[in-house]
Formats: sequence, structure tokens, C-alpha cells
Amino acid sequence: MNGQNRDEIRPGMTVSIVLKKDQRSGKLTQGVVKDLLTKSPYHSHGIKVRLEDGQVGRVKGGRAAD
Repeated sequence: MNGQNRDEIRPGMTVSIVLKKDQRSGKLTQGVVKDLLTKSPYHSHGIKVRLEDGQVGRVKGGRAAD
């Protein structure tokens, strides 16, 4: 999963995101999806999500919840 297609991302999934402050370095932050913030079905930079801990960023990869 590359994080660009909205239909691949579901609440409860564990994903890696890039936070706004980490865009230059590309540092990834892991967490569990709470909300999908991007409404379009595709975004070239990754679908924007809110994690359960409140952090917001664009998805760069992930896996289904266990």
C-alpha cells in the first residue's frame, strides 16, 4: 500500500505517516488511523489522516489491524 488511494485506508489500521513538520526530512510516525481527512479518492502525496493520538499527516504506508 502506498497511501495514495483512499479506499485502501480504514479507521483502525496501523499506518506510517509524515507529519507536516517532518516533510523535509521524511521522518515517519506510526499510529492507528482515527479519521480520514482527505475526501478525494486519490492524492498524489498521500491521503491525510488523523491518528488516535491526534497527530495529522499523510499516509506513506501501512498494514491491516491485527
